Amino acid sequence: MTESQSVVYRVIPKCACSTIGQIMFYSDHGRFFDGDIHDAKTGIHKWGIDESQSFITDRVTAQDTYTFTCVRNPYTRVLSAFFDKICGIQRNGKHYRGNLVPKLARQYGVEVEGDFDQIKSFRRFLLFVRDTIKFRRPMDPDIHWSAVAGHASTLVKNGGRYDKIISTEDFKTGMKDVMKNINTSFELDIDTMPRFNESEGHGPKRAHPVEDYFDDLSMHLVYEIYKRDFVLFKYDAMDPSNKMPIGEIDLDEVHAKLGE
Repeated sequence: MTESQSVVYRVIPKCACSTIGQIMFYSDHGRFFDGDIHDAKTGIHKWGIDESQSFITDRVTAQDTYTFTCVRNPYTRVLSAFFDKICGIQRNGKHYRGNLVPKLARQYGVEVEGDFDQIKSFRRFLLFVRDTIKFRRPMDPDIHWSAVAGHASTLVKNGGRYDKIISTEDFKTGMKDVMKNINTSFELDIDTMPRFNESEGHGPKRAHPVEDYFDDLSMHLVYEIYKRDFVLFKYDAMDPSNKMPIGEIDLDEVHAKLGE
């Protein structure tokens, strides 16, 4: 939430969260945070900051502050998680979560070093993702590949309501609409501002079109894992090459389903 309490944003990993955080920071302070917005300890309210929790809880449960989140196509999101978190070296100079990559190599045959077969390794990673989400083994699901609907539901289940859900695929249009509905101390041109992709450069470049990574079995697994994301946020489960939403999000449906 902005320090001025003008807007509440439910963070969903791998869905433009770095850029959105910087926009919120700028709207209060007239400048971007110097560094990764996830590291900011002042100038913005976060659930991870103890002093912020009561402010956020009050605004969310009162439902009197404009509240939004941002979603993403399940195909591109899980692919992005693979290249960033599994193939990439993180800001601390190490692989994500320490021994996770060696464990994936041993148990699933996932390779990430050198000139590896991206498609083969990704499909094996997808089996691991399914196991973590459906069976919670060999570990609990990670926030970067657990379903968007699961992240979004916590706000609803704790007494909040979304005024808007935007998509990364039409980010500028959605974010402009959000900004029109809130009072900001500083105006920001969404069209010309920089994008803050904190994961960019962590891993190798994707060598193939999105659809090449998903054969019939992979598509079945993705739908099994992310069915609610496809249905609620209106993405095309039958065509991995179509990253755009195929319908308008029904906020009443979202709140009814996420509140269950």
